[in-house]
Amino acid sequence: MELHDVWFVLIAVLWTGYFFLEGFDFGVGVLTKLLARDRTEKRVLINTIGPVWDGNEVWLLTAGGATFAAFPEWYATLFSGFYLPLLIILVCLIIRGVAFEYRVKRPEENWQRNWEQAIFWTSLIPAFLWGVAFGNIVRGVKIDREMEYVGTFWDLLNPYALLGGLVTLTLFTFHGTVFAALKTVGDIRTRARVLALRLGPVTVALALAFLIWTQVDKGDGWSLLAMVIAAVALVGAIGAIRLGREGWSFALSGVTIVAAVAMLFLALFPNVMPSSLDPAWSLTVTNASSSPYTLKIMTWCAAIATPLVLLYQSWTYWVFRKRIGTQHIAEAH
Repeated sequence: MELHDVWFVLIAVLWTGYFFLEGFDFGVGVLTKLLARDRTEKRVLINTIGPVWDGNEVWLLTAGGATFAAFPEWYATLFSGFYLPLLIILVCLIIRGVAFEYRVKRPEENWQRNWEQAIFWTSLIPAFLWGVAFGNIVRGVKIDREMEYVGTFWDLLNPYALLGGLVTLTLFTFHGTVFAALKTVGDIRTRARVLALRLGPVTVALALAFLIWTQVDKGDGWSLLAMVIAAVALVGAIGAIRLGREGWSFALSGVTIVAAVAMLFLALFPNVMPSSLDPAWSLTVTNASSSPYTLKIMTWCAAIATPLVLLYQSWTYWVFRKRIGTQHIAEAH
């Protein structure tokens, strides 16, 4: 296997880790409006992700940096062609981070309510737009012979990509609902389980439609295997939450995300951005990659840094592993 193939796999792993971890972050953010009944319950939900949300975003930064260094042509075409949706995602992530920190800086009800609204919308919008972006990457966009995107913003809003956006939104919300049931106690835990059971069938229907469409259009034997694993794991997650096994349900919903993202990258390879104008103009792991020397240096850096990142993130989740409830929230002054 060539180094550019290795880095395609590593970038796929980074995006998979980001969607697995940030997926339940986005889901919990959406739940602040769908599940929480009062400000105390919103504080419970936010506190479940409070210690980990910023660490989860490290995966996005690493994925973007790795793409820039390993596949500069891919990075340039992607960020120029998808400039507006990626800018919207970036702005949302900035506002979301500020909202987590500034929400409790002042006691006024309007101040806190406005930041809580910001958390909801800046969780929902990126959860949808990431699906739209990756749907277009897999489907193919208008790339000319100069490796430049020549389409418009409206070309990105096609039925396949919009379905992908609905899939990531519902899947992340389901993932977050299961996480909320896993991390809380009392009435909010019970209602999280009920909401997961209601959201599960909708998620299954949308995910199956999108994955089958992808398989028919771009798939092979390996992507079919990944699709089957994703579907079985998602159904299993619903069954586990019905039995009150939140840990198993969260693990299975995570497997669903991992298998679904793996299927998209398997359907994409060896392309990194297919051209809908002419397959010969597509960006591939070969024509979009950096020099072998650059990839070699990056491989050594990744081999040293990746275990450290995994170690400190695992330690963070271990330290903050206990459940919380409204009884753990101090009265606001």
